Order: sequence, then C-alpha cells, then structure tokens
Amino acid sequence: MKRLLLTLLACCAFAGIAHAQQVRLSISTGGTGGVWYPIGGAMANALSKSLPNTAASAEVTGGSVDNIKLLASGQSDIGFSMVDAAWDGVNGTGKFKQKVPMRTLVVVQPLVMHVVTVEGRGIEKIADLKGKRISTGSPGSGTEVMALRILEAYGINPDKDVQRERLGVSEAANALKDRKIDAFMHAAGVPLPAVTDVAATPGIKVKLIDHADAVATMNRKYGPIYAPGKIAAKTYSGQDREALTANVWGVLYVNEKMSEKIAYDVVKTLFDKQPDLVLAHREASNMTLENQTIGASPVRWHPGALKYFKERGIVPR
Repeated sequence: MKRLLLTLLACCAFAGIAHAQQVRLSISTGGTGGVWYPIGGAMANALSKSLPNTAASAEVTGGSVDNIKLLASGQSDIGFSMVDAAWDGVNGTGKFKQKVPMRTLVVVQPLVMHVVTVEGRGIEKIADLKGKRISTGSPGSGTEVMALRILEAYGINPDKDVQRERLGVSEAANALKDRKIDAFMHAAGVPLPAVTDVAATPGIKVKLIDHADAVATMNRKYGPIYAPGKIAAKTYSGQDREALTANVWGVLYVNEKMSEKIAYDVVKTLFDKQPDLVLAHREASNMTLENQTIGASPVRWHPGALKYFKERGIVPR
C-alpha cells in the first residue's frame, strides 16, 4: 500500500512538472485573405510538431497595429508587423499611447503596397482617387498606417477628399467586385490572394496603380523605413504592365519578456522548417539569413534570436 501511494505521488508530481513545462504560443497574423495568415499557420504547425510540450496557434487579427497591442498586453506571444507600425509601437507614437517593450525575432519578407482598381472606374493614377470610394485597410492594420501616409504624400486628405472605407482585404476585394468601392489599398507579399481572386473574376480586368513617388516624401517625414519596388507584369491575370510600388519589411516581433530559450527555439525551428513555410506561401522564401543582416528592422533584436544567428555565423542588424 505504501509503495502504491509513493508511486501515485510520483506520477502526480511528474504530471505537475509536465503541465508546468507546457508552452502555449499564440501567433497574431492578419486577415485570412493576406499572406501572414497562411505563413503563420505553417509556423504554428512547425512549432507544435517540433518543440516538446509546445502548442502553437495562429490567430486572425486586424494586422500590424493590433498585433503589437496584443504583444504589449500579453495576449499574444509572437506577432507579425510591418516595420513602420513597429517603429511607432516601440516609440509610443502614432496609434500607440505608450512605448511597447518589444524585440525583433525574425525578418520575414518585403511587403508591397497594392493600390488595386479595375477598368471602368476612371482611375489611372493616385490623384484620380479623389472623390472615389476606397478602402485603406482594416482598423488596427499596418496597411492603414501606410495607406494614409501614401495618400498624404500625394496631397490627398483621407477624411475629406475620398469616401473612405476601412475593410479587411477579403472584404475589400469583394466590395471592389460588387462595385461598392472603386479601389482598395493593401500591403502584403506577392502574389496577394485577394488580388488574385479579383483578377480571376470573369468580366473584370484588374489594374494596379503606381505610387513609388511617395517613398521619398514618406521617408523625409517618418524616417528611412520605405523603399521603392515593383510588381512584375503578369503577376496577376490581366495585369499588362509592371506596377511601381512602395515597399516595407514584414517582421516577427515578440515581447521583450520572452525567455531567451523560447526565442532561440522558435527561431531555430522556423529556419529548420522553412521549406514547410514556403509550401504554405512562397513569400516565406524571403525569410533568409541574408535578410536578417540588411537593417530591415529598427527595433532591437531579442537575445535568443541573436544567439541563434551567432551560431549560424551572421550578425543581424
């Protein structure tokens, strides 16, 4: 009887230790029609399968601003964000009333602003958006931050010069097809599933509007965050010419309180399992060691990430 009792106590103690060691990781991503959600889902799957006693999940959110706020409140452990929104967060400016104690974990991929319309709406350039019905992204998204800055750079007041909606990318794509809006803006990897959907709709010819001229103006005001880019012709069905764009990097961030071990394990697993991430969306192929060294994120690196990259022989900056 005594031996049985000791055995039961040992089992209970072991179960308690196992329970205490259970790690739950919430990854805040974006809308279902964007790029971060499928990549985040693949990341969660890789972490859950590869790390002992770890259960990771990908959460649908409004995007960058929401994700940083979730990190600040402890409701999320890992969050995707555009660099411009992250810079506001760490400095307590823009949409953030207080500085967010966050750190860079992994530079993932360049995000390309899409200014999307279709033939027949009378839009050939950004100036033609005046008086039109447009969506500048959902509340709490990095897209909204960047879209408003682009409009500002072209002298367009988003509250007076356009009829502005604040839709998620899937909602915006459907509204464009249904003629409820004339254009929408969304920053994401290429190809963007929502734009692919619009372009594949019978009777609709998609158009991407150039806006790279906004980069210099935005960088003078907000810092060297943005870069000019391109979306190659034929990226989307019916897209006859390349589009000149504004780009910003998408990065994984964590709260500075995340332990060095967990951060290290997460980064190592993501690079070990990168082929699985690429299967979820090809934009994950941009998550390279080289791109950790180009100064893409102005936010300080987490020590656990630095430990991993040191082992790989690189120095992030």
